[in-house]
Amino acid sequence: MIIVMQGNATEQDIEDVVKRVEKFGYAAKVLSGELRTVIAALGDARDKERLQSLESLNHVESVMPILKPYKLCSREVRAEKTIIDVNGVKIGGKKLVVMAGPCSVESQEQLTETGNSVKKAGAEILRGGAFKPRTSPYSFQGMEEEGLKLLKEVSEATGMPFVTEVMNPREVELVHRYADIIQIGARNVQNFSLLKEVGKMEKPILLKRGLATTIDEWLMSAEYILSEGNDKVILCERGIRTFEKATRNTLDLSAIPVVKEKSHLPVIVDPSHGTGYWQYVETMSLAAVAAGADGLMIEVHWKPEEAFSDGPQSLKPEKFAALMDKVRKVAESVGREA
Repeated sequence: MIIVMQGNATEQDIEDVVKRVEKFGYAAKVLSGELRTVIAALGDARDKERLQSLESLNHVESVMPILKPYKLCSREVRAEKTIIDVNGVKIGGKKLVVMAGPCSVESQEQLTETGNSVKKAGAEILRGGAFKPRTSPYSFQGMEEEGLKLLKEVSEATGMPFVTEVMNPREVELVHRYADIIQIGARNVQNFSLLKEVGKMEKPILLKRGLATTIDEWLMSAEYILSEGNDKVILCERGIRTFEKATRNTLDLSAIPVVKEKSHLPVIVDPSHGTGYWQYVETMSLAAVAAGADGLMIEVHWKPEEAFSDGPQSLKPEKFAALMDKVRKVAESVGREA
């Protein structure tokens, strides 16, 4: 249920309703909007009549059920878009945000060269993997904490915040110590123990869609994070598994408008994993911007032919720079900035 407060409700009025909601056995989440404050009552809705009685209070405008299975990330709770500030970089606003960098951190030279080049081309957030989930246990698994240190070093040198993946609940504190955005990869989208753990963190969480995850399941995963108190969630469409073999995955661009209709959370697109081949990344990037994506996540490597992972889908720096020029034009044509 959501309790919509009157426009003139004071902080004391809001606190009063929160206490009443908690007394009824619900968890209360206060969401402050431009015109109204909404309090979400989270818990077993069988006793909803007690919550409905709060409508009799002078400072309460209405009490309404939340119809979607996901609550905190739905438009029912928050009508306006959520904008997430990452060290001054705002994701979800008018300006399109591009995250770029290598799939895996391999060396200081590789990360420095790639980081400098994507910064020069217009990327605002550095991406790179320190812990790498791989299909084969014999493949390169990442540089772990040493990789995090290199990401932090290049991040500080370039002035770009960085995003990196965490795979294990036991490593959340370690990754949180270094990263500006913590990524939950496709394979862990329904690792609920991990989602709860990152939900306790205060840093933004980038939640990738799973290989076979429906949009509602994806939003329910976001709900796990929000329900723990972290409301800074960025959704990332990165392709789903279908019968098609021409590309690595099937990039579901229709998910962008669908999610934006259902949720207030920002949505970015990863065309690198979505297609698996560098030659399709440009086309899908431009299509994603036209479809309303709030940002892009693109793999860039200074020597993709020597990459430890995902070389075939990585752009060379010069191709990334050319792509950014086209991204700006498409963004402007649909009323965005880049």
